[in-house]
Amino acid sequence: MTRTLRRRRIAEDNSEMDDARLDRPDRLTIAIDGPSGAGKGTVARAVAARLGYRHIDTGAMYRAVAWKARQEGIDLADEPRVAAVAERAVFDLGSGRVVIDGHDVAAAIRTPEIDRAATTVARHPAVRRVLVARQHALGEGGGVVMEGRDIGTVVFPDADVKIYLDASPEERARRRASDPAHTSSKSAQLSDVATALAERDRNDSTRAASPLAIAPDATVVDTTGVPIDVVIEDVLALIRSVR
Repeated sequence: MTRTLRRRRIAEDNSEMDDARLDRPDRLTIAIDGPSGAGKGTVARAVAARLGYRHIDTGAMYRAVAWKARQEGIDLADEPRVAAVAERAVFDLGSGRVVIDGHDVAAAIRTPEIDRAATTVARHPAVRRVLVARQHALGEGGGVVMEGRDIGTVVFPDADVKIYLDASPEERARRRASDPAHTSSKSAQLSDVATALAERDRNDSTRAASPLAIAPDATVVDTTGVPIDVVIEDVLALIRSVR
């Protein structure tokens, strides 16, 4: 059964613990899932930095594959060829880097075109099989904070900590519209951003392969109206509570 964060109680119960407690051989695998604009990237990066863990943005992998396939002139509807791009790709991820086959695409993959292309690519079961296997290998051994839409349900169903970040549609649209990393939102009207996010939500939650879903044993953290530093502390408290 999913749990909803009781923010005050968890924070108080773990207030005396510090991040060093997690610096041990059995380092944790932390899965953070949720829809666009819920704060996954910001929270996952900050939590990984605090714990000295590796941060993996799995959504960036799908975006990077979409970018590379377009560069090679591949029809994104051609599932076997796109899967072949994913299979042979060499990734360098972490600390803000998104590199595929030697190309730094961290900025190039945050555009309206790649938004749409990545949605198409992510619906292909063959592509997901390839990238899920790559993601599992990247996180094997623990000491990782991995964010995405299917981490706690598919990539690491046995993750030590599973968190599902969410927020109201209005809040998520406002965040995306003000996020400088997303060129797709810089000049868009808030209503257009909200419409695009709603469409992405539908695509992610209805696809046949690895749909966006809340793992049964995940803790849901509603970030609506909550300052990001408070969300980060809440998530850290949840992680500490497993020990």
